[in-house]
Amino acid sequence: MFFVNPPFGNYINLNGLIQIKGSYTLEPRDGLLLQIIKTLRYNFKYMDWTNKIGLRNPGIDNAISNYRKGNIISIAILKESDIPKLLEKIPNDIDIEINVSCPNVNDEKKKFDYNLLKNFINNKRRWCIIKLSPTIDNQLIDKYYNIGFRQFHCSNTVPVTEGGLSGKAIIPYNNKIIPYIKNKYNDTTVIAGGGIKKYTDVINYKKIGADHFSFSTVIFCPYLFFNLYRNI
Repeated sequence: MFFVNPPFGNYINLNGLIQIKGSYTLEPRDGLLLQIIKTLRYNFKYMDWTNKIGLRNPGIDNAISNYRKGNIISIAILKESDIPKLLEKIPNDIDIEINVSCPNVNDEKKKFDYNLLKNFINNKRRWCIIKLSPTIDNQLIDKYYNIGFRQFHCSNTVPVTEGGLSGKAIIPYNNKIIPYIKNKYNDTTVIAGGGIKKYTDVINYKKIGADHFSFSTVIFCPYLFFNLYRNI
């Protein structure tokens, strides 16, 4: 299967692509357009895109009211007290991806009780994905697995001074994370995302164990994106 990541998943609706919409926080976070203008850049230092958009979004209530079966809602948990409130609001049959790895808002030094996340997992959801940071350590991957997660999205943007770095820079991290998960846990499903710009990138991720694939930065270049789309 092929997925379109946020923010493009909010807008790109093409046959054969599953939209991941979001990421949505418990409360609205205003200022999306301004943050895009101020921080979204092609960064020649890294030769790819950076941003400090910081999960600007209209909030989870808006996401729920506009949910369509077949899509996935990405939810961003900013603090532990958000979890019970999100659990109360989100219907049990809505497919979700849990984003705890946005470098622009999640301070890795401020951990919450990850055991609470297992309450999102239920048999009414086809998808209950955990989206990993590219800099995650193996112990935390093990913790997610041990509390019940079997669907992993590898991975979010790379934290840099300029915010979150997208694109090819994610590949070396995924080349370590994906084989670790698939070699240790054969009952997992892995979505590989990061730096996919042509079909050979899909093949390379498949060779190291990825089951599904997601796109984002490539959409900045319509020619590359539609060439990739034709191939898949």
